[in-house]
Formats: sequence, structure tokens, C-alpha cells
Amino acid sequence: MMVDIDDGLEKVKQGLEEAYEELKQKREELAVQVKLGSMEARDEWQELEGKMHDLERKWHEFQQEAELSETARNISVAMGMVGSELKKGYQRLKDAL
Repeated sequence: MMVDIDDGLEKVKQGLEEAYEELKQKREELAVQVKLGSMEARDEWQELEGKMHDLERKWHEFQQEAELSETARNISVAMGMVGSELKKGYQRLKDAL
């Protein structure tokens, strides 16, 4: 039973790591475009940056506490929600530019 939990946690961790890296890449791409964009785009960028910093903090917490499956599950749910919101926000911003 413990092996199943560990395997499941590792799969969750891998999926979250891939999603996190994808968000970081999109963020870098948009950073250049935002510098050239409108004030409205810059305002949305600042809001998204705050959320990205929250996600980064939670990601580091997740990495440190991955052995504690219950804590990891709670953090992963929160990260998933913030990650989804960031992905949508980055897409809105990209579409606006």
C-alpha cells in the first residue's frame, strides 16, 4: 500500500514539475512582450507576477515536504488551482498583445 502511495506521489510530483516548468517558460516569453505592451498589459503582468511568486513558494514547499503525502496533496491542489489561473492569465495577456 505504501508503495502505491509513493508511486502516485511521484507521478503527481512529475506532473507538477512539468506544469511548473511550462509556466516559467511562458512567463519568460511574455516578459519581453509585456515590456513593449500597453499599461493594461503591465498591470495584469504585475498581478500575475504576484501569483507566480506564490506558486514558486508553494512549489518549493512541495519539494521539501513531498515525503508527507497528505501535505503534498494539499499543496498540489493549491498549486494546480493557481497554475490553472496563471495559465489562463498568461493566455489572456498573450492574446491581448
